[in-house]
Amino acid sequence: MSAPSSGPTAFHDLSAFLATPRVNGLALSPDGSRLVAAVQTLDGEGTAYVSGLWDIDPAGDREPQRLTRSAKGESAPAFAADGTLFFVSGRDNTDPGARKSDGEDGATLWALPERGEARQVARHPGGIAGYALAARAGTLAYAGGLLPGAADAEAHAKLAKDRADSKVTAVLYEAGPTRYWDHDLGPAELHTFVRGTGDAATTVDAGGLGPRDDADTALSPDGSRVAYVRFVIGDVPDDNRESLVIADAATGDVLHVVDDVAYSHFGPVFSADGRSLVCVRELRETYETPYDLTLVRIDVADGAVTDLLPGFDNWPTGAVVSPVEGDETLWFTADELGHAPVFRRDPDGSVTRLTASGAYSSVRVSPDAATLYALRGDIDAAPVPVRLAATGTEQRPAALKAPGGIGALPGNLTEVRAEGDDGFPLRGWLAVPEGASADAPAPLLVFVHGGPQSSWNAWTWRWNPWPFVARGYAVLLPDPALSTGYGQQMHERGWGQWGGRPYRDLMALTDVTEARPDVDGTRTGLAGGSYGGYMANRVATSTDRFKGIVSHAGLWDLSAFQGDTDAAPFFRRIFGDRVTQPERYEANSPMLGVDRVRTPMLVVHGAKDYRVPVGQGMALFQDLQRFEVPAKFLYFPDENHWVLKPNHSALWYETVLNFFDAHVLGKGWVRPEML
Repeated sequence: MSAPSSGPTAFHDLSAFLATPRVNGLALSPDGSRLVAAVQTLDGEGTAYVSGLWDIDPAGDREPQRLTRSAKGESAPAFAADGTLFFVSGRDNTDPGARKSDGEDGATLWALPERGEARQVARHPGGIAGYALAARAGTLAYAGGLLPGAADAEAHAKLAKDRADSKVTAVLYEAGPTRYWDHDLGPAELHTFVRGTGDAATTVDAGGLGPRDDADTALSPDGSRVAYVRFVIGDVPDDNRESLVIADAATGDVLHVVDDVAYSHFGPVFSADGRSLVCVRELRETYETPYDLTLVRIDVADGAVTDLLPGFDNWPTGAVVSPVEGDETLWFTADELGHAPVFRRDPDGSVTRLTASGAYSSVRVSPDAATLYALRGDIDAAPVPVRLAATGTEQRPAALKAPGGIGALPGNLTEVRAEGDDGFPLRGWLAVPEGASADAPAPLLVFVHGGPQSSWNAWTWRWNPWPFVARGYAVLLPDPALSTGYGQQMHERGWGQWGGRPYRDLMALTDVTEARPDVDGTRTGLAGGSYGGYMANRVATSTDRFKGIVSHAGLWDLSAFQGDTDAAPFFRRIFGDRVTQPERYEANSPMLGVDRVRTPMLVVHGAKDYRVPVGQGMALFQDLQRFEVPAKFLYFPDENHWVLKPNHSALWYETVLNFFDAHVLGKGWVRPEML
C-alpha cells in the first residue's frame, strides 16, 4: 500500500502514470533459486507496451536484472526441468545456422540458459499460441494451428502460403463461434503438439482444441501424459462447452475425455506424481440459476472426478499443486470481500486463508512446498512480487525488489458499507483525495465494474481511480449484486435482473457515500465499462441524480446485442430466447427508456469489440442525439473491448476527465488536442 502525498504524484501526470513499468507473470526455477518476471514497458514511440524478462531475487536482497531485450518483446516465462528459461517471442532468429524465415513464423519458442544466449527451440507456421514443459523431463507441448485439410505443420504452411499468394482471406464456418473478443476465428484450428526428448525425438499431434483459439495445456511431470482443454460444439449452440482431454504424450492417443454438457473445465495442472490432475470446473449457468466454480481432481487412470471444494462459497481462479510427491496440498486464489487472497487446501479438505489483504495472482510454490511467491496488488498498490509462507494466516508479505513502482498516492483508500433492500450486506472501496473534509468536500465519481461477475479488489491500469483522485474527485468502487467474493447468494439475488437489484445496490452504496461529510453529494458523476457501461446506460434511463455519465462498451439494446455478440450462447442462457422469451430483454434493455434520459453522456467504444459490438455504442449515440440529450462519442477504430494502446489510454483518461470537469465541476469543456 502506498502512502498518500500532498504534493505532485505520478497520477497528476498521465504520461508518467502510463510509463510506469507493469509487472506481470512469474516463473520459479525447479530448485527455487531463480524467480523471473515478465515486465511491460513503453516502446520508444510511446504507442505500445513491450514485454521483457527480469531476474528477481527470491530473497529480496539483489536489485532486479534485465535478462532479455528486443523490439518484439518476450513473454510467458517458464523453467524447464534442467533450469533453462523458456519464453515466447516474435523476435527474429539470428542464429547463422537457422532456417531462413519466410516471415510467417509469428511467435516462436526460445530457451535461455543461465549463461549464454537464447536460442529458438520450436516454431510453427503462423505462430505458437501457448506451451507447457514437463517438470522432471525434457518433454515440450505447444499449440499451433492447422488449416482444414492439413495433416501436419508442413502441409499447413503450404496451404497458408497458397491462401496468401491468392489473397484469400475468406473463412467458411459450418458450426460454432465465428469471433472471439477482438478477432475472427478460423480457418485454422489450434492443435496440441508434443515433442519428446533426444536427437531422434518426434513431434506428435495430440488433437485439436476446437474452434476457439485458447491454448490451455499441461504436461505430467514425467512427460508421459498431456492434458488440454477442447472447445466442444454442442448439439445446439447453448450446449457449447469446454471439455478436458488427457492423452498419451508419446502417441497422441486419447486416454480420457472429461465432458459433461452441464460443465466446462479449464486450467489443468498435474499432481507431482502424475496420477491425477486438478482443474477448475464450472457449473454452467441456466435461465434459473447462476454459474458456479470449484476445483476438481481427475484420476488419470480411470477419469474419476472429485470435487475438492464442496463447502467453499467463492470461486477459485486456478490451482497450484505441491511439487512434493504424495503431498495433495494445493493453493489457489479467489475473490473474497473486496480482496483476492491466497488459500491453502490441505489433504484433509480443510481450507485456510493465508493472506490478510490484497489481490494475489501468478502463485508459485518452492520445491519443498514451504514458500510461495506471487504477485500482490491492491486498489492502491500496483502488482509486485512477494514471498510468503505456504502455511499460516493473516500474512502481509513484503515486496521483493522489482522494476516499476507507483510512488505516493494522491489520496487515501477506505471502505463504505450499506445494506441491500433484501438485507444483504453491501460494501465497496472509496478513494478520497488528500485534503477532502467537511469544509472542502470532494465531488464524487462512481465507477461500476464490468463482468458483471467481478469485483473491485485489485489494481487496474485501465480504470484506475487515482488519476481522478489527483484531479480532486472522490471515487466510489462499489460491488453490487452479481459481484464475486460474496458467496453464491450474491449471484442468486441478482440473477436475470441486470438492471434490477444490482442497480438498487448501486444506489444504496452511492447514498451512503454521498452522506459522508468529506463528499459533495451535489456534484456527482458515474462511469462504467462493459457491464459497467450497461449499468451506466441503465442509470441514465432511471435517474437524473448524476451530472454526467460515461458509458464505455456498454450494452444498450439487449435484443440486438444478443444477435451480434461473440458470446451469444452465454447471454442467451441468462436472458432466454429473444423471440420466445422476451421478458428479460424488455425488463432490462436500457434502450427502451431512452425518452427518460436527461443526463449528458460520453459514449466510448472500440470497433474491434466483438463481445459488446460497436453497434451498441453507435445506436446509443444516435438515440441520444435523436432525443436531444447532450452527448459525445469517443470512437477507437483499432481498439477492442478495452483501450490498450498507451497513446489511446492517455486520450481516454484525458477525455473522460475533461468530460467530468465540464459536467460535474461546471468548468468549460476542453477538447483534447489530439482529438
